[in-house]
Amino acid sequence: MGWRLLRVCPNRQGKPGLQGLDPGTILTGFSLKEQQMIQRRSLVQAAAAAMVMPLAGMARSQANWPSQTVKLMIAFPAGGPTDITMRVLAENASKLLGQQVIIENRPGAGGTLPAQQLQQARPDGHTLAQVPLGVFRMPYTQKMTWDPLKDLSYIIGVTGYAFGLVVPSDSPIKTWADFVAYARANPGKLSYGSTGVLTSPHLTMEDIAQRLSIELNHIPFKGSADMMQSILGGQIMAAADSTGFAPHVASGKLRVLNTWGAQRLPKFPDVPTLTELGIPLVQASPYGIAGPRGMDAGLVQRIHDVFKQAMEQPSHVEALARYDQALMHMTPAQYLRFAEDTFRREKALVEKLGLAKPN
Repeated sequence: MGWRLLRVCPNRQGKPGLQGLDPGTILTGFSLKEQQMIQRRSLVQAAAAAMVMPLAGMARSQANWPSQTVKLMIAFPAGGPTDITMRVLAENASKLLGQQVIIENRPGAGGTLPAQQLQQARPDGHTLAQVPLGVFRMPYTQKMTWDPLKDLSYIIGVTGYAFGLVVPSDSPIKTWADFVAYARANPGKLSYGSTGVLTSPHLTMEDIAQRLSIELNHIPFKGSADMMQSILGGQIMAAADSTGFAPHVASGKLRVLNTWGAQRLPKFPDVPTLTELGIPLVQASPYGIAGPRGMDAGLVQRIHDVFKQAMEQPSHVEALARYDQALMHMTPAQYLRFAEDTFRREKALVEKLGLAKPN
């Protein structure tokens, strides 16, 4: 820092005027002790101002949010259950805010791309993302430069999925027992689709296969819509998915072999759960919304409050019900605890299935 020579005139009380004095100013007309005192006061004032300015900025950002369009990235393609229900949620939030909330589809990479994109976003609340369970498996299966627990701001838990396994209605596989028998007689030949590598449908099916000592042929897709096209077109023999397949079941094109909840689904009362079939698994794969690391706690709470109102509106509840989904609200603190617990559980599952990255 360069030093400037400046004569400071005393004020009416005979004291030097200090307001706004540059700490790097050399003073003349004062004793050495007076100069040191003035410099110290100036440094204290500058430090205090530096502390107040960021706090004021955060308060302004919270009060002004949203000052522009809010982007909500989701992990699956257009046309699937996640896309359809999240668009209803975004529309409700837009009306509450008087500012547009747009959906941006980022499919692929096991549903983890939106969370990855948050690593480059500003923590101002204008870039948000859906966080599927696959995000918590990433550190155990690949090298990462960011931490799912430390590098996301968890805002609100929204819902989870109702999963099941379907086959074409004209398939010779009529029941779950038929499915297992075919797999045992034809190791590695029974193909099934999922919404991507390391997604909940994929890992649940591999967990089942390991428990039953059968070998399946996994075919990953980017989302439900393209997977449904493939099973209806005869390219795969089965599909593990959320109940976006329901319309095809209703039209007689697909048959449900099992569902993965704690109880039977009202939409499919005659279809057994995995537990009823002797497989002690329940999979709901809860998900919610997060922002970039470093978001102000007040801003996180404001966004939570808006989306809680939006998710509880009848239009969103009804949209979820079409896919047998229910609200699974979590506050920011509850969602962070859920993330921490899930992170630990997923490690055990990945290691059990032999999918962990080599050390």
